[in-house]
Amino acid sequence: MFEILEKAAMTALGAAAITQKKGEELVKEMRSRYKMSEEEGRAFLDRIQELAKAGRERTTEAAEVEIKGALERMGMVTREDFDKLEHRVRVLEAIAPADEEPGTEC
Repeated sequence: MFEILEKAAMTALGAAAITQKKGEELVKEMRSRYKMSEEEGRAFLDRIQELAKAGRERTTEAAEVEIKGALERMGMVTREDFDKLEHRVRVLEAIAPADEEPGTEC
């Protein structure tokens, strides 16, 4: 199961790297092929980077949803849920009588 999570994370990171590299290559090709000015090339690259960022964000969100679903199917709790439960236990331990062992009858 952890292999699937690792592959999802690596796919998201790989997609981000490929997008940046391909964007730069595309700008170089377009500048030479279509005689784009430096300013036009820079504006085009900025737009490509904006699209790549939006794509990374969508990929990250999708990966998070998949990972959360996988963790739920495995019966694992999130760190946030664990921390909430830990806090509740500490509060309950603080108000429990000191001479009483946990799990004993009242």
